[in-house]
Amino acid sequence: MLNPGKALKVSVYVSEGSTRRGVATYSAILDFLFYRGISGATVLKGIAGFGADHHMHSASSVEISDRLPLIIQFVETPEKVNAILGKLEQLAGSGMIEMHETMVAKPAQSSQPKPAVPAEHLRIDGAAQLMRIYIAESDRWRDKPLHEALVEAMRANEIAGVTVLRGVHGYRTLGDRPLQLSHAHSILLSVIDSREKIAGFLPLVEQMMEEGLVVLSDVDVIKYAYRAPGVER
Repeated sequence: MLNPGKALKVSVYVSEGSTRRGVATYSAILDFLFYRGISGATVLKGIAGFGADHHMHSASSVEISDRLPLIIQFVETPEKVNAILGKLEQLAGSGMIEMHETMVAKPAQSSQPKPAVPAEHLRIDGAAQLMRIYIAESDRWRDKPLHEALVEAMRANEIAGVTVLRGVHGYRTLGDRPLQLSHAHSILLSVIDSREKIAGFLPLVEQMMEEGLVVLSDVDVIKYAYRAPGVER
């Protein structure tokens, strides 16, 4: 949360029609800022303008409407801005990033309780690791299903991929109570990525989960294939 005092105001300029890995660039940037704990961000849409190509764009022309400018603005501490600036430059692509010093007179008040500071994790070295996350389908995080929020967070942090599986039957222990059938369907999220990426994402998993199980296993990746968009099978 921001405190009154000196801060940086950052503006990221991108085209409305630009994409990154099949996702709108502004949406990818917004997800990245959200899951990196930036205090708040706003997307503004332009109705006219010109960019590096020096061509005039206007909302009155249907043909070039997807080239109108979008501006993602946020205010944050210099330390946080410097920590994410490198990745933000990658996400912006050919867009422009502008920032200047500002003064926070009164920070916005959050209606959500402040999350607990996640425990630190040791950095794990290795080629590949499998992470399994077991939660209940009814679990939620900030008014949305927890498994959906976790998938969005993984995409924002560029985890290689995730598969979500829904259980149909099972049981679990609840404290000191005896084993009992679980009436809530279970959800399994299965992720494979480098040990560094998994270790870096774990603190966010702990912050978002109130209860559940996370299991890590060393794996050998035999084959990783990716079919480019538009290529027929």
